[in-house]
Amino acid sequence: MTSRNNSSLTLDPIKKCSGSVSLPGSKSISNRALLLAALSSGVTELHGLLDSDDISVMLNSLDRCGVKVERLGGGKVRVHGVYPFPITEADLFMGNAGTAIRPLTGALAIMGGNYTLSGVPRMHERPIKDLADALIYMGAQIKYLQSEGYPPIHIGASNINKNEVTVKGNVSSQFLTSLLMAAPLAARKIGTDIHIKVDGELISIPYINITLKTMQRFGVSVKRYGWQHFVISANAEYVSPLTFQVEGDASSASYFMALATLGGGPLKIDGAGSASVQGDIAFADVVKEMGATVQYDENSITVVGPGVSEGVLLRAFDRDFNHIPDAAMTAAVMALFADGPCLLRNIGSWRVKETDRIDAMHSELERLGAKVESGPDWLKVYPMEHNQWRSANIKTYDDHRMAMCFSLAAFGPVPVTILDPSCVSKTFPEYFDVYKTLVA
Repeated sequence: MTSRNNSSLTLDPIKKCSGSVSLPGSKSISNRALLLAALSSGVTELHGLLDSDDISVMLNSLDRCGVKVERLGGGKVRVHGVYPFPITEADLFMGNAGTAIRPLTGALAIMGGNYTLSGVPRMHERPIKDLADALIYMGAQIKYLQSEGYPPIHIGASNINKNEVTVKGNVSSQFLTSLLMAAPLAARKIGTDIHIKVDGELISIPYINITLKTMQRFGVSVKRYGWQHFVISANAEYVSPLTFQVEGDASSASYFMALATLGGGPLKIDGAGSASVQGDIAFADVVKEMGATVQYDENSITVVGPGVSEGVLLRAFDRDFNHIPDAAMTAAVMALFADGPCLLRNIGSWRVKETDRIDAMHSELERLGAKVESGPDWLKVYPMEHNQWRSANIKTYDDHRMAMCFSLAAFGPVPVTILDPSCVSKTFPEYFDVYKTLVA
């Protein structure tokens, strides 16, 4: 049973999970495809678009820039591409949507204009300096309106005059994504190939692969030399593919893979499978390592788990999560049910997400009674004995993933209360309604 009010949701202990679920559209793909459709020649109809706060931020921003977007309902929109954007002066509120503000910053900075981009207070704590430095070097005008290196920012007229730029890769892959997506606009302005180089280790490589695959669907192929050097041709130009199907969100799939592992299953997850371009589909390897059986189809995954209701323990892990940092949060809560301590390594990017996820996860796991250790880019979670569990109010820090991954703690022996459960509207507004249909 669950009980809910406007500010909290109490989840009573559960033992089983089975059934089927259809994933919402991928946030990462939805916002990339929306922006590229807006920059393309022609009209694009997008199907399976995620209906969430982050996508609304992008849609509203395109509206304010003069791009015609028809909302057709049922996850469908029709975008009338136009370049440059007709409205060159706008104040854009970006909420806390990193997948919107960073790609838009690149495109608008190359176009030039008079744009102000701001967001919620947490957005003003999320760095954008590495991206801004690269764009300014190329000839864009970007000014910080409050704190150096952080939004809100103002974008002015551009004078793009450099065809080679370097960006740091160790803070957020979204900086490189933004430059890649904006590069055809820069190539058009200066009439030569654009070379983008990465300084240092590139984190979250699978998200760059999503960017490259999506750009390819819109007619731009990028030459890649390893993951350190990318070349965009002088004649690159975005062209509508006419229709574009958004994959189900593989990051959201991680919660259901975990639910099936902990609750036994079988649970069929529709919308992303062996054909997925998303790196987070690799979370299936994590649940297999912990004891689940996974069956793949092209567009779905079925998971059968050992279940933990009869005292069965999952197998502990020591893993590098650099490539799937969002899904890694799910593994951190699953670690409570393991047969030994679990170590999540190379998760430094958690520090600059919707909240500082390392600190937040550390605090909330301890609130349940767990022993937890953490450092700059790692988290170690110790499993819990039955008598360690404490009924707790879990803070979510306005972070959708905190709310969803802590729903897994209901496999423990005490009720768990999720504070501000509506924060899941960022990517999966119906998550808890779907959750209730699957568990018992």
